[in-house]
Amino acid sequence: MSGPNGPSGPNEPGGPTDEVAFEYMVLSRHHYLSPAGARPHGSRLDRSAYILLSRIRVQGPMSIGELSDAFGLDASTLNRQTAAMTRAGLVERIPDPEGGLARKFRITEEGDRRLDEDRAAHAHALGLVMEDWPAEDVTTFAAFLRRFNTGIERLDGRPWPRP
Repeated sequence: MSGPNGPSGPNEPGGPTDEVAFEYMVLSRHHYLSPAGARPHGSRLDRSAYILLSRIRVQGPMSIGELSDAFGLDASTLNRQTAAMTRAGLVERIPDPEGGLARKFRITEEGDRRLDEDRAAHAHALGLVMEDWPAEDVTTFAAFLRRFNTGIERLDGRPWPRP
């Protein structure tokens, strides 16, 4: 329902939610148009390794089942991804520290080092995008992005642990 000053609610056609949907679409296209799968200069990990390592770092060692629950991916996909990460020396399989039967994946020193390097490359690339933003705007944007992500996680039922 529109009032005399335009749309009356955020979800009305032409309202703020439409603008968010449009900008989200534009943001998502950057991933597909960037060389090397949107990896910033200096980044060496592929997207799946970067995300899996980030999750394991925050949560601690995880089994295939836990990774499947966390990401909503099937075990065969995760077996391929973790096998590649194991071959690259990024993770190692360990017995469950809590005595469970399933073996878990833990980040190696090499995995930690490469994740730190990639995180720095991503932060640098984002810094270039926001280099003319006041620090307060970057802080506000980070808070809104976190709020947006936690809203998605709430709807999806897969919260992401944060440091």
